[in-house]
This record gives sequence, C-alpha cells and structure tokens, in this order.
Amino acid sequence: MDRIERVTISSVTLPLSVPVSDAKVLTGRQRPMTEVAVLFAEVTDAGGASGFGFSYSKRAGGPGQYAHACEIAPALLGEDPSDIGRLWDKLAWAGASVGRSGLAVQAIAAFDIALWDMKAKRAGLPLAKLLGAHRDSVRCYNTSGGFLHAPVSSILERAAESLAAGIGGIKLKVGQPSTSVDLTRVTAVREKLGDDVPLMVDANQQWDRPTARRMCRAFEPMNLVWIEEPLDAYDFDGHAALSRAFDTPIATGEMLASAAEHMALIDAGVDIVQPDAPRVGGITQFLKVMAAAERAHLQLAPHFAREIHVHLAAAYPLEPWVEHFEWFDPLFNEHLEIADGRMHLSARPGLGVTVSDQARAWTVATHEVTA
Repeated sequence: MDRIERVTISSVTLPLSVPVSDAKVLTGRQRPMTEVAVLFAEVTDAGGASGFGFSYSKRAGGPGQYAHACEIAPALLGEDPSDIGRLWDKLAWAGASVGRSGLAVQAIAAFDIALWDMKAKRAGLPLAKLLGAHRDSVRCYNTSGGFLHAPVSSILERAAESLAAGIGGIKLKVGQPSTSVDLTRVTAVREKLGDDVPLMVDANQQWDRPTARRMCRAFEPMNLVWIEEPLDAYDFDGHAALSRAFDTPIATGEMLASAAEHMALIDAGVDIVQPDAPRVGGITQFLKVMAAAERAHLQLAPHFAREIHVHLAAAYPLEPWVEHFEWFDPLFNEHLEIADGRMHLSARPGLGVTVSDQARAWTVATHEVTA
C-alpha cells in the first residue's frame, strides 16, 4: 500500500457579505458574525492519490485549530491512508494533552475527512456510496435567510427565493428579548408560506427552562418540523423533558464537540440529533453518533457543512434533513444540485468538491509537512 507522503494545511478566512445575528448576539453573549475561519487539509500518498477535508470555526477558534493541525500533522507521515480509525487515534494521542473534544478534535476532523475522501476516490465512488447509501437525495432546508437581524419582509423574500430554487423547508431564528416578537415573526411566516411548507425554529440555546416550556406550548399549533436548541446545549435532561412533554419534536446537538457528548444526549432522550462532522472530529466519529442514533430510532439532521453532510445523511436509514447554507459556495468549484425539496448526490468520487481560486485568494496561512 502507498504511504502518506505529504500533508498540506491551509487557513482560509471566508467573509460574510452581511453581518449575521442570532439569539446569542441579542443576549450580549456574542458579537455579530462577519466571517468564518475554515481549515483545509490535503493528504497525498506516494502514488499521487490525494484526499481533501475541512473543518471550520465561527467567531473564534480558527487560529487555534490551524495551529493544532500543524502540530499533529507529522503523525500521518509514512502511514497507510486506509487505516482511518487507527490514524484518528494516533492524531488524538499526538495532541492528548488538550483532550478529545472541542478544538482538538475539530483539527483532527479536517484530516479524517480528507482520508475518507481519498478512500472513496480510490474506490471511484461518491463518499455516500462507499458508506452504503440509502438514497440518492436528501430533504433540505434553508437557514441563512432567517437570522434575527433580518426584518420579516426580508425573511419572506428569502424564503420565497429558497423555495423557488427547490429547497424543501425554511428555518427561522428565534430568541428575541421579547417572546411576543418571536411569536409575531413566526406567525407571519407561517401564514404567508401556508401549512404545507416545512418550517423550523432555532433558539440557539438562549431560553431558560420555564421560557422554553412556554414557547414550546405556544408553538404547538404552528405545525413546526422541530424546535431547535431551546436550552443550553449541555442541558440534556431539559431537552429530553421537552421532548416528552410536547408533540413538536425537539432538535439539538450541533454545538456538541465529541461523539461521547452525543452519546450522553441520545441516552437522555431527544427527538432529533444534529451532529456536525467537523465539530465532533470528522466522519469516523460522526459514524459512531449515527449508529447510536439509529439504535435509538431517532431522526437525524446534521448541522451546516452540507458538502460533507449530504453524504452522511444519505447513508442514514431513516429519512433525514440536511441544512442548506450557501456561505461555502465560493470555496468550491462544484455545487450540489437542489430540486424538488431535496439535495442530490453527485456522481463525482469522494466528497465531489475541489478548492476554488477564490478560496486560495482568501488563504491567510499554509503549512506543509513531507516524509
């Protein structure tokens, strides 16, 4: 077998055209988001085969991910790229002093995803087909038009554009200081779109338990697909209690930064899990979360990073959802086909994306290690 001969790491700063705000900004806990830090990794073996992966960070953490990736990358040199599980463990031990969650595994994720991309390319298969796809397309919904900084008129305009473009559902941010404002905004969108359009809301962890119960009760008549992160991401018991108390499904998990944290959430009991492959440590760890969710008969709705998650969602037995964000479009030369409410797999091998010239122009640092 060929051995890994070169690893290239790049830090890319993706600017957002408009600063965006969710409930964390309105509560004063975070500032509006103006950019996303993206970590690229390319792994090349002695035979010239290569794989591409990425991770990301919002608001803070990007330089830390890049620095940690540069530190642990030499552990891959000389290794068989097919031994992905063993290499994940090796990378984790290379950075063991910073633990096995959070920034540490988010840096590993870029390498892990690159190794899976290489494996699928070697097999001549899209990643979903290598994993064992259950479908060739996945239901998708748009979030990027529903942030709290946008007035209702803009949200309705963006929602109409998204639905006309073939996207299947719309998600709105909630968590205003006044809950009545949330109810007014969501009611206006539901009335405009009608009952047949899938509609979700996302509080981004900003309610306490009494407020969450009141809001879940108020939203019950609106036929929502789910209510997302009504409580702190680590309040597993609180989310489970809401899942038991209300008919509207409760979704959470995007902020969890390891497979172990997801196992605790699944054990507590929740309706919909929302793992994020770059945040939990890559595809190797995501597959562990996916298996646990399947055993518990839970719905799956991966967070962000659709270029990765469309493949993973396609391999999940129960019909999932994938989140549509167009923010990463400038980074890649290829884009996923969206039609009839669904995101369609391409026939391209691996992840099916290559890095664009624009991404290279936004690159702020590059590091390479060779055998």
